[in-house]
Amino acid sequence: MSDVQQQIDELVKNHKVVLFMKGTRMFPQCGFSARAIEIFKRCGVTIKDVNVLSDPQIREGIKQYSNWPTIPQVYVDGKFVGGSDILLEMFENGELQKLLGVEAPKVAAPKLTITERAAEAFKSAMQEMGSEVLRFEVSPNFQYDLYFGDAQPEDFVVKTAGLDVHVAKLTAARADGSTIDYVEGPDGTGFKITNPNEPAKVKNIAPEDLKMLLDEGKPVELFDARSDQERTIARIDRAKPFDPAAVAALPKDAMIVVHCHHGVRSRGAAEQLVREGYSNVHNLTGGIDAWSVLVDPSVPRY
Repeated sequence: MSDVQQQIDELVKNHKVVLFMKGTRMFPQCGFSARAIEIFKRCGVTIKDVNVLSDPQIREGIKQYSNWPTIPQVYVDGKFVGGSDILLEMFENGELQKLLGVEAPKVAAPKLTITERAAEAFKSAMQEMGSEVLRFEVSPNFQYDLYFGDAQPEDFVVKTAGLDVHVAKLTAARADGSTIDYVEGPDGTGFKITNPNEPAKVKNIAPEDLKMLLDEGKPVELFDARSDQERTIARIDRAKPFDPAAVAALPKDAMIVVHCHHGVRSRGAAEQLVREGYSNVHNLTGGIDAWSVLVDPSVPRY
């Protein structure tokens, strides 16, 4: 057994639940990993998370170890369980809770409201859908999906406005209380969803506006989501490496700004903070590259 395989073997055998994922519990870096984290949170169990993005050898080694080609991967009591889709299926039918030795949480059917205009649009579309049903899903970061698809055995079927709306158990709590309307906007007509459970969203902040706040001495927590190597090339004064432990010590209403190179990685980090309950989170538009162009040319571009 190679050193990497030995390392993986020890991780799997020394922890009850191990999740090989992209990112960390605090900062998942793909939707499937985020879904796995949410499932374990709903089960109320402690897990050992292993970030495969931080170690290419682990990333390739776990695929060989399990003979499974994708990430995330879950192990319970030293045995391979599967990936995100299998984990979701097991959670919804109660098998995962039995395996973990926990009680399945009681999940109530959500309450939904569909306006008369939205109901007319759905009914018109349903005439061409055959056996497919109307489904409503809310992702962990509160992105919405309204579509026609196959019914699933574990679905809640919510009756509203003369329609049957199918909602998966995992998304039911997030969907509860939502109103679906059909409205006209600047780009034409479309569905509008209002959800009382939706948390604060990530705000954008321009480099010039951040500079003004920093110059005025405003209480801004500035975090850098780039790699250590990138920080040796260029950095913004007062920016600290993005560290989940440092963020966890902050009040939930603290003003937090996250930046990276161009604003993509930092948006993912900022969205994760919002999911953790932080209400005043900003993403630096254009990242440190825009900061160099618009605010401080002495910061090297790369």
